[in-house]
Amino acid sequence: MSAPRPRTRARRRVVVVVPSIFTLANLFFGIWSMTLAARGEYYRAAWYIVICGVLDMLDGRIARLSRTGSRFGAELDSLVDIVSFGVAPAMLAYFLYFGPAGGFTWLFSYGLVVCVALRLARFNAGGGGHEGGGFSGLPSPAAGMTIATFYPFTQTTFYQSTFSAVPLNQVAIFLTIGLGLAMVSTVPYARLPGIGLRSARGLVGLAINLTILGFGLWARDIFFFPLGITYLSYGMGRAAVVGFLERGDAAPRGPDGEQLAPSSDSVKRSRPMRLG
Repeated sequence: MSAPRPRTRARRRVVVVVPSIFTLANLFFGIWSMTLAARGEYYRAAWYIVICGVLDMLDGRIARLSRTGSRFGAELDSLVDIVSFGVAPAMLAYFLYFGPAGGFTWLFSYGLVVCVALRLARFNAGGGGHEGGGFSGLPSPAAGMTIATFYPFTQTTFYQSTFSAVPLNQVAIFLTIGLGLAMVSTVPYARLPGIGLRSARGLVGLAINLTILGFGLWARDIFFFPLGITYLSYGMGRAAVVGFLERGDAAPRGPDGEQLAPSSDSVKRSRPMRLG
């Protein structure tokens, strides 16, 4: 077999480098977001974290489509994600909510970064996925973007007319705690559905993605934060329902407390359902 042509090898190198370019662009906007937050430009800082999320999604999909994923790319992606979805949202939350409150409230920013680091370390160790192509625990990009888009949401007329009496500092504390616990938990979260034109599932995925894109462009300030809260609540709610059903199917115990063997019908009902 003849050796590959030099032009083919050069093209291959370019394809391999492309995902890393998106990853480094992700890092660029994460650093820029922190710079803007330090200058008091909180609105732009928040949306640059969302841009980081879009770039993070693109670099992963490009790597999978081009089959150029590598250990180097995975490690680089995790290091960048700690900055873009850990440090940058934590700094934004500190300047907006925790810093003005004084005391040791800055520890909530520290806790958010710790949870992102633990989430990514577990993912790299092979414990961040589950059957069906989803995630074990809330993905760090979803958590970071939810924290970031909270500020633009508070600037909308809807929020100011409906929740103006709610203290932002307290909401930010509970939000940070909830997102942090969701990241380090083992609650399963689904991926964004794939896009396709040859199957009903692909068409549904296309419709969902286009809907998110349309609302994101049309009313981004009032759309993205509720979307993040819905995604967070969806995983928690589904895990609670599944856990309740599994406890209901537990094998009965005898008079002496010894667990009895479950019936065949109970075994069939207790088998986990495959999602997607």
